[in-house]
Amino acid sequence: MARKKYPQYNDWKHTLISAFAYYYTLFLGWTTRVYWFKTEEAEQMEKEGRGIIYTIWHNQQLFLLYPYRGRKIAALISQSSDGEYIARCLPKFGMLAVRGSSTRGGARALIGLLQAMRKGYCPMLTPDGPRGPIYKVQPGILFLAKKTGWPIIPVGSALSHKFKVHSWDRMRVPLPFGKTALCYGKAVYVKPESDLGQITAALEKQLNEMTEKAEWFINKKHFDPVEK
Repeated sequence: MARKKYPQYNDWKHTLISAFAYYYTLFLGWTTRVYWFKTEEAEQMEKEGRGIIYTIWHNQQLFLLYPYRGRKIAALISQSSDGEYIARCLPKFGMLAVRGSSTRGGARALIGLLQAMRKGYCPMLTPDGPRGPIYKVQPGILFLAKKTGWPIIPVGSALSHKFKVHSWDRMRVPLPFGKTALCYGKAVYVKPESDLGQITAALEKQLNEMTEKAEWFINKKHFDPVEK
């Protein structure tokens, strides 16, 4: 049986829109203040170059390219036409696109992520993607953490300037001249003997709490975080 290939998108539409998305992301980065709220644990891991699996809710992902530019990040991108736009932008920010999702090309995606991790890339995953349900962790990220022993760092983000799309996840589209906060939670480890139900609940709780924390900081008039 012939091996199924990824869809090919070589039309002018994907070339034009992906180029626009790249330059718009740069413009957003230049005009948006980014504030980081990291745990000492996560800061030490990053300083030492340790392997980390970052995770963030699906509707918060659009303003991650610029803050994480230049880092060895591997993102799981769907094989859809819409995913192609993001996949073309990632290498321009020094990141790696691994194609696939939990609903399409899941096994291939998992292998791709494991290969990327062996090369020193840190995955950044949206555990409720690509189709939801919203704010519910799917098992793929837990399997990856259990297989590798890498910790999961929950990340919550908030934007002061945005609009929400009427999609299943109420996607937050960033607008320029605003500020964003990125809040890290405690590392979550998945051991062979771990209760996956408890780990799932704990990860969902942290992701929601970090999102609320980020929103709280964004709505404050005065605060003194680390700005980069």
